[in-house]
Amino acid sequence: MIRIAHVSDLHVLSRTAAEWRRIVFNKRLTGYANLILHRGRVHRREYLLAVLSDAAKQADHLVVTGDVTNLSLEHEYEEAAALLDEVSRRTEVTVVPGNHDIYLPSTHRERRFPHHFDRFVRSDLPTLARDLPAGRFPCVKLRGGVAIIALSSGVPRPPFVAAGYLGHEQLEALNTVLDHPEVQRRTPIVLVHHPPIDTRSRLVRLRDGLVDAAALRGILGRLAHGLVLFGHLHVRVRCRLRTPAGMLDVIGASGAALDHPDPSVRAGFNSYEIQDDGSLASVEAHVIDPERGNLQTMAIADAPGCV
Repeated sequence: MIRIAHVSDLHVLSRTAAEWRRIVFNKRLTGYANLILHRGRVHRREYLLAVLSDAAKQADHLVVTGDVTNLSLEHEYEEAAALLDEVSRRTEVTVVPGNHDIYLPSTHRERRFPHHFDRFVRSDLPTLARDLPAGRFPCVKLRGGVAIIALSSGVPRPPFVAAGYLGHEQLEALNTVLDHPEVQRRTPIVLVHHPPIDTRSRLVRLRDGLVDAAALRGILGRLAHGLVLFGHLHVRVRCRLRTPAGMLDVIGASGAALDHPDPSVRAGFNSYEIQDDGSLASVEAHVIDPERGNLQTMAIADAPGCV
């Protein structure tokens, strides 16, 4: 059996170290305003440290579905990388970028995400990856009875737009990955930041969703079983994607540092146990108890659509 811990949306930040010249004249200004008005009050570093520590103790592999930084500033990259380095001393780590990690065209062009996190996205099938500004994706890690397939949906967007995009090149590579015999004989676990199933209006999806989610679902439709793990929505939820061959479990994780009265939103991590034969043995959430400071186990709510 392999145990997977799933965290998302760490939003590592440090307001005192913010570089004003890198904030005032670009999209980061709106993100910084959001930080002051909202995020700074609800993201707690002590929660994040507790979540990462507990997840590392319990899991054979920790997967992070994006938004590890808040404004993709250099000091945020460095701090987030240091946190994941510490976790990687106790368990293996795989991380994909979110929209906050590819905040500006300059961070994308300068390849800041792979510069800091490339060591967490080293593929066992490197020849099948495409060289993208966010790194080499898809990244495939073959572990026991599972194939962890990491995708990049983070792309720079204008202010007030947080939508993701995989692109034809990466989707074509994913199709090739799924054809590989080492992947076919394992249970696929697909990682992506933005939700692959989204029942919101088309306008909202274009502003905040995964623009080519339908194309992704079309490729995943060939699978009979597996997991698709995502973040971005800051709520833990579980839904199913029926395919001609079977059914996939699609599961979202909430923010790993969030202080919120709703336990489906509050900081924590999801855990999944997969048997050697590839079957899903258990799915549960571990959520911060704000009174005691420890993590408690709870079920993940089912939803007809993940949004």
